[in-house]
Amino acid sequence: MEEYEELLDRTISQLPPEVFESKRFKIPRAYSDIQGNRTFIKNFKDVAERLNRDPQHLLKFLLRELGTAGNLEGQRAILQGKFTHYLINERIEDYVDKYVICHECNRPDTVIVREDRIFQLKCLACGARAPVKPL
Repeated sequence: MEEYEELLDRTISQLPPEVFESKRFKIPRAYSDIQGNRTFIKNFKDVAERLNRDPQHLLKFLLRELGTAGNLEGQRAILQGKFTHYLINERIEDYVDKYVICHECNRPDTVIVREDRIFQLKCLACGARAPVKPL
């Protein structure tokens, strides 16, 4: 029994420190303005950075989900059409569920890696891997 305890202690000591952190992850809110027939997401790059994702990946997801065209310009994203901040933030929450949160431990400490032709969500906290749909 004592050998088991030693093995368990050794295993726990080798885990990354992120596993033991218990801070609560909050999905960042996007702030948008509608001007004419376009919607400007003012803090788009900040949202992508807080999610630890490439802004182009997040933009591609939003454009597909909203069924529109758009592009990045500096810190902001410009979408063709009128979209409420409520709708945009709802789509960002969908993105977080699919491409940020680990499916095993529910932590946001993940990266998207490509192995052969398959994209995988790799968790840096627990080591789990799960395939994700390419955009």
